[in-house]
Amino acid sequence: MKVAVLGLGYVGLPVVLAAVEAGLPVVGFDVSAERLATLELGRSAVDTVADDSLRRAIDTGRLTFTNDPADLADATVYVICVPTPLRDKLPDLSMVRSAVGFVAHALRLGDLVSLESTTYPGTTDGLVAEQIEQISSLVAGRDYHLVFSPERIDPGNHDFGFGNTPKIVGGVTEKCTETGAAFYRRLVERVVTVSSPRVAETAKLLENTFRHVNIALANEMAVFCRELGIDLHEAIRAAATKPFGFMPFYPGPGVGGHCIPIDPAYFSWRVRQLGLSFRFVELATEINDRMPPYVASRVVEMLNAVRKPLNGASVILIGVAYKAEIGDLRESPAFPLARRLLLAGARVCWHDPHIPEFTVDGQPLPEVKSLDADSLSGVDLAILHTPHSCIDLDGLVRNAPLVLDTRGAIKARPSHVHAL
Repeated sequence: MKVAVLGLGYVGLPVVLAAVEAGLPVVGFDVSAERLATLELGRSAVDTVADDSLRRAIDTGRLTFTNDPADLADATVYVICVPTPLRDKLPDLSMVRSAVGFVAHALRLGDLVSLESTTYPGTTDGLVAEQIEQISSLVAGRDYHLVFSPERIDPGNHDFGFGNTPKIVGGVTEKCTETGAAFYRRLVERVVTVSSPRVAETAKLLENTFRHVNIALANEMAVFCRELGIDLHEAIRAAATKPFGFMPFYPGPGVGGHCIPIDPAYFSWRVRQLGLSFRFVELATEINDRMPPYVASRVVEMLNAVRKPLNGASVILIGVAYKAEIGDLRESPAFPLARRLLLAGARVCWHDPHIPEFTVDGQPLPEVKSLDADSLSGVDLAILHTPHSCIDLDGLVRNAPLVLDTRGAIKARPSHVHAL
């Protein structure tokens, strides 16, 4: 068994390391020559994989990297982990199509193909199977094994990673499912088999749609509770003491990452192809998308209260990654928030030890390295956007004249610190 993993980002790289650790020879394929050069030096391209883990995998001699599709020919297992973003709010499967094309030209009888990229139900037994058959004349379930096994990576989660998160596998035939499950059992502690790729695809979308909708509920309640003079975070903590029937979700400046803003949109798009509407998802998207403008409106209110206009004010974003403890900017609400502040005439800077550069619409914004008194001396207001544990919250509270805490991270709030 030789494994080819196509796409070496947050999804693909953990698969690569797990397969190498299982004793399998692995070829990691990525179209980015720059990314490959970084990986070959033993430097990880993602937060979820440590440099030393990558170097140990390379040192086994079982791992090679390539951007040449011809190097995929010796593989017997193909795992597709390429991004599936939205383009103009519509699913963009161009990278999946490209990867499937590479696989189809290398595929042989008896091989296994697993799609891990998030997508809408019907992609695996539809688009993927049809494209492979068109190129190679090989039929899924007859000539090779085809499964969908959704990625479940949670960046920044120190309790659950690739190995101890159950792996869902659904194949186009029962034999495909068995073959896919046998492969993944070599990599993870538990495999959960389902009856078809469409069930597996739907399970993945359901997981993140559940989070999307409940975050939207918390965000809308944050707006109302502020008007009612209620501390929503305190109410959530109280509700979370119930040992059944409740799961806490918290408000924030919006949603980011490649899952929550993207996956429900794939589900909603597929439902629209049936001539229907997924009103729950569409409403949740509307609520979550309006949080950056709401945060900006709170900034205006806070500055007005001290007789300062937003135009010309200096505003610092504290943490610009979409999630705490990681350096991932994908779909971060910091982008629309910063864009709105800039358009209103604010001078925007940022502080985030996990991020090397923060650019909005091609404009690199100035970074503030520290939250000491000198660094914040010219700042009018600070927005706590993403509270990484490495951020000096005490220094922020002590040295910023006004603070808007969008995450409820500052427990004891003096008068100049405001909740969302």
